[in-house]
Amino acid sequence: MKFKTIARVFSVLLALTLFLSFSGCMPTTTDSTGTSSGGGGSSLLSFGLPLVLIIVVFYFFMIRPESKKKKKLAEMRSSLSVGDKITTIGGMVGKVVSIKDDLITFETGEDRVRIEVTKWGISTIGKPATEEPPK
Repeated sequence: MKFKTIARVFSVLLALTLFLSFSGCMPTTTDSTGTSSGGGGSSLLSFGLPLVLIIVVFYFFMIRPESKKKKKLAEMRSSLSVGDKITTIGGMVGKVVSIKDDLITFETGEDRVRIEVTKWGISTIGKPATEEPPK
């Protein structure tokens, strides 16, 4: 979800919370003895309910998708095997040559330059690279 959409949802919920919290705190009327009637008992409910609603919406729109994305990325990195074509976070593309614990060695281009990166530096895994005959 785009940041602008999340910001709009959050600002609407914040405005709703402020409206409901201030509308419940104001005394409605005063009688001839000077005591106010109404409005006192529901201020906790009118402030607490929208606050809980904001937290729930914030969780479902921001925290939960991010944790799903991290889990999927960790699963993708753990399924890495020799021969896979990868792209690093920095944009380098190559074919995996060896995997040792957290280090991955891959070859780039025709010069077969070998580069070592950590697993968290891998952004995508493509289909296994096919060997092309030398020209």
